[in-house]
Amino acid sequence: MNKILKVSCGCLVCCGFAVAIASCTDLDVTPEAQYTEYPSTEEAVEAQMADVYFHLRGTLGRRYMEAQALSSDEWVGISFDGDYADGGIYAQCSLHNFDASSACTGWYDDVTAGITKANKVIVAMGGEENAATAQARFMRAFYSFILMDSYGDTPILNRLFNDDEQINRAPRAEVAQWIASELEAIIPLLPTNVDASTYGKPTRYAAEALLAKVYINWPVYTASDVTKYDAAAYSNAHLQDVVTLIDDIIQSGKFSISEGANGYRSKFFPNNGSHIKDFIYAMTYDAINAQGFQYCRPRIWRQGRNDGDGGPGYFGSDIGNSTGGNFSISPEFSDVLMALPTDDRQENILAGQIFMYDPTTYARTTTPYKYKGEEIVLDKTIRLKYTDDAGDHFVEWGSPMSAYPADCAMLNTGKNVKGWSQGYKSVKYFVVREDFINGRNQSNDLPIFRLADMLLLKAEAIVRGASATNGQTAQSLFNEIRSYVNAPTISGTPTLNDIYQERGRELFDENWRRNDMIRYGHYEDEYGFHRRGFPTARFDKECRVFPIPQGVLNTNTHWKQNAGY
Repeated sequence: MNKILKVSCGCLVCCGFAVAIASCTDLDVTPEAQYTEYPSTEEAVEAQMADVYFHLRGTLGRRYMEAQALSSDEWVGISFDGDYADGGIYAQCSLHNFDASSACTGWYDDVTAGITKANKVIVAMGGEENAATAQARFMRAFYSFILMDSYGDTPILNRLFNDDEQINRAPRAEVAQWIASELEAIIPLLPTNVDASTYGKPTRYAAEALLAKVYINWPVYTASDVTKYDAAAYSNAHLQDVVTLIDDIIQSGKFSISEGANGYRSKFFPNNGSHIKDFIYAMTYDAINAQGFQYCRPRIWRQGRNDGDGGPGYFGSDIGNSTGGNFSISPEFSDVLMALPTDDRQENILAGQIFMYDPTTYARTTTPYKYKGEEIVLDKTIRLKYTDDAGDHFVEWGSPMSAYPADCAMLNTGKNVKGWSQGYKSVKYFVVREDFINGRNQSNDLPIFRLADMLLLKAEAIVRGASATNGQTAQSLFNEIRSYVNAPTISGTPTLNDIYQERGRELFDENWRRNDMIRYGHYEDEYGFHRRGFPTARFDKECRVFPIPQGVLNTNTHWKQNAGY
């Protein structure tokens, strides 16, 4: 059903939907290009596109991550006697009790602003008939994908709009179809060189990876309603298209999952970049010149900045700013991550006793990390604290849901060493002092599409019914992933559940788990404290998309909130 949005001011061009922002720009533009001659040199195109490429550094660097990570089974958003409770925004995500006023899901207008910037560039360069606009069109499609995947129905903003126009909020299926057709059109026009000059920018292979993501989720995105998708009845006419797209990426010979002697962990180090051949498309960050990436802040043990007595924290130095520690890996997902013996990917996980790291090589040492003289040991299980007239109480993991009073809804574990140590942590995005002292920013680039992801998607498409190609079977693709991380290989065809769990291990903390959980039918499962009977935990299928931010609704009163909120 189309939902009509009356735009009441020229803010659309800046904010996408007349969201009240002080820097709003007049939308009353002429359709003619701003240049008498369209820019044709690489330098001119680059100057126009830079702001479009990197517009979402802030959103992808924190808030988008919070929404994706905490709503999946990867992470639980805990608090410490009010510390990091923050009005419950992190706990609400973990419980699928999403709040339209929460900053964690409040980045809709930031994404639409990026779409508008792309549209301005397209107009300035003479319109879509100019092949040089293909990269701007990719960014527009990518930003539209983020909105469609996260919020469902959204307008197709494929041009600039006048300030008195009404904007139709298109059904999700139409948005998916538009994104697919747009990507199909621009794939032949995008650059095929993969080097430092195209790193962090759209290439043919980035567009193919995005289209593969759209197509593998086609039954999700084209369902008549978010509640109607049924993973058990998955049927997809685009499975062979997924294989074809990924084959072109593989056969280009420009990507590799192997990173040499430093292995899996090195892909995510602070010095990662264009030399990581697994990265098909990434958002680039620098703690000084390209800020916004703050993934490790909530994943660091709460006092891990230092040793509590003026000495280094477990990163090998005093990293200079306080840390959060308010994300803990759920017990269920901890079991997934730690399931395979000899799996190199486990080196990213802080499980049990914490050891010191070398601040130069980023390698874990054999020296225990101590805080105020006490060796720190993380507990996989998570216990919650509540207080009543009789005093403080702790509910141990595994207790019946009836044992958790409403006071537990903030997922409070207590403000002491034991409370801070509930749940495993991660060092996947390693922190160095030189970065963290700059507003807790990091220089780790964020992978968006990786070859490893594509290999697993191809295996999934084959298991779901696509034909194997180029001598690659679901088993060989699956074992290619297992082999490069030194995990045990399998002797037969992987099941869909095998692939689902392997995607969890391989793509942990890369913002794809929620997407996978919905496609595989596990988003309404019980994990962490997202358990039936737990105070405020929701299992409604409407929660497969986030609520439209309240600020957008307050300004655009004709826009109805997503169902279920």
